[in-house]
Amino acid sequence: MEGVKGAEAGTSSASSSLLNKDFKNKQAEEFTENPSKIGVNEHENEHDDDGDDEQDQEGFSEFVPGPLLPLKEQLDKDKDDESLRRWKEKLLGCVESDLNGEKDPEVKFLSMGIISKDVGEITIPLPVKENQSGRPLFTLREGIQYRFKLTFNVLHNIVSGLTCTNTVWKGGIQVDRIKNMLGTFAPQKDVYIETLDEETTPSGILARGIYTAKLRFEDDDKRCHLELDYSFEIKKKS
Repeated sequence: MEGVKGAEAGTSSASSSLLNKDFKNKQAEEFTENPSKIGVNEHENEHDDDGDDEQDQEGFSEFVPGPLLPLKEQLDKDKDDESLRRWKEKLLGCVESDLNGEKDPEVKFLSMGIISKDVGEITIPLPVKENQSGRPLFTLREGIQYRFKLTFNVLHNIVSGLTCTNTVWKGGIQVDRIKNMLGTFAPQKDVYIETLDEETTPSGILARGIYTAKLRFEDDDKRCHLELDYSFEIKKKS
């Protein structure tokens, strides 16, 4: 009986090993065919375990990016490989002649816009003209939906983790603060156009009036690319 049990145990162990091997092979095949599938499952597990979330956030906060290198230097590393060089230029949206050896990225903002069914589209060129300083840049009705629209260029190098923080005050009291992640952008000749999440203006008699605000654009390296003080007005909805 012990011999039979031993044989059965050996058969069971071998079967288990084969099953595990087949499962791993199947996972590998699924990942090759659909790489995002594994990522979705991992994302779901993160929500199931708050402890893992906290550990991941702590690890992310301790992340230190590597040294920033000029794009020209990065391109020169593979200058003998023509296909790889062309692929890099296509990916980065620039050619070697556009690079001047500058290491730090530069984001040049061209305009800020407001998109709303109530007012259509308002475009404000940047930097703001002196005769507009101190006056409301735009007026919105209470209780309407609107979006910010930004146009900008990226020069010299890749800008990583560009964020936009909009802080609003009324009568000297902070009433709102929203931070949007714009993303990571490579230098290119074409203008980037980004539309932020939809927002709703406040309603009621206390919500009407002049607001002051500050837009701040910052990247992963805490480099501030623009800080804009402006004001706007909210009027009664007709």
